[in-house]
Amino acid sequence: MKTIHIITGLDDGGAEAVLYRLCSEDKSNIHTVISLTKESKYGPLLQEKGIPVYQLNMPRGRLLLSGILKLYRLIRNLKPDVVQTWMYHADLIGGLVARLAGAHKIYWGIHASSLEIGKSSWRTIAVAHTNALLSRWIPTGIVCCAERAQQTHQRLGFAVDRFTVIPNGYNLNYFKPDSEGRKKLRAELEINEQTLLLGCVGRFDPQKDHQNLLAALAVIKQNGVSFRCILVGRGLNTDNAQLVSWVNRHNLQDEVLLLGQRTDIPAVMNALDLHILSSSYGEAFPNVVAEAMACGTPCVATDVGDAAYIIGHTGWIAPPSDASSLANAIQSALVSYSNHDEWESRRAAARNRVVETFSLEKMIAAYHSVWENNIPP
Repeated sequence: MKTIHIITGLDDGGAEAVLYRLCSEDKSNIHTVISLTKESKYGPLLQEKGIPVYQLNMPRGRLLLSGILKLYRLIRNLKPDVVQTWMYHADLIGGLVARLAGAHKIYWGIHASSLEIGKSSWRTIAVAHTNALLSRWIPTGIVCCAERAQQTHQRLGFAVDRFTVIPNGYNLNYFKPDSEGRKKLRAELEINEQTLLLGCVGRFDPQKDHQNLLAALAVIKQNGVSFRCILVGRGLNTDNAQLVSWVNRHNLQDEVLLLGQRTDIPAVMNALDLHILSSSYGEAFPNVVAEAMACGTPCVATDVGDAAYIIGHTGWIAPPSDASSLANAIQSALVSYSNHDEWESRRAAARNRVVETFSLEKMIAAYHSVWENNIPP
């Protein structure tokens, strides 16, 4: 099949990463990607894999007639069998234009689990409510990456009978246990094997709630635990005055290393003893949790999106925006960590959970089933 993917942008994000994995690893179909804005991070990476990428260059938050007309012409000329859109704005704009251009199979993609006034932008909330009204007429089906996302949007008024949940899938030859990668990165950071290394991978954003993480780490330090913690992601560096002030406020200058954005995430996950997700809202299917687990690294996570479902019985869950509870969850994890056999069992269980439930092959097969059969798999 010829499949066109329409996405708001191709920045460094969870939905964008899933789109990249789907297009680059699905050898059965012909994929084309259209970004409403720019190519950004994933545009060049997709093109390296032989995936055509078009950018409409519309400013974020604004529609341009030239961009809409270009999208219409692209769909008419490419004559896709399937149009798959990604995220609210692309669902609305891409879905409408695809219908006008004569596309018959249109599938929306939802990759957020919550919309909160004061946290989500008013534009995003308005578009989501508009999509709910149009969900009975534009999309053939709606693909959610998380059960909680489906429940949230059904409550918002989206057509209940249109939904299919397809969990994100991961390349398990890329995210896997790697003792050499662990040793190499720890050597680079001058952290020996005996040092407890915690970590959090995710860009600097209110949604990720690094302030809550640091408050929890301060409690752990006060309890006499010796550790180091690395923060990895865009904006997590010493140029971030706000983040540095939080580190200083909690007296964590000796414990916390700000590494910024990196491309060696499998090595990062392997170097860690425990990965911590501290997000307060907005997550649907947090990729970093599954990526850490695929590398055999157990996780502590706040109860956002499908984090608890991903972790299953292999890790620990705490309520969001509660530093004391997050510290207690980390402390519980460290009790398990102190028992070598128990910890090795948890590491194996974390890896097996992802292998059995969240493989890339399962995700691709599920998308095929939806696109080909026009009904949920």
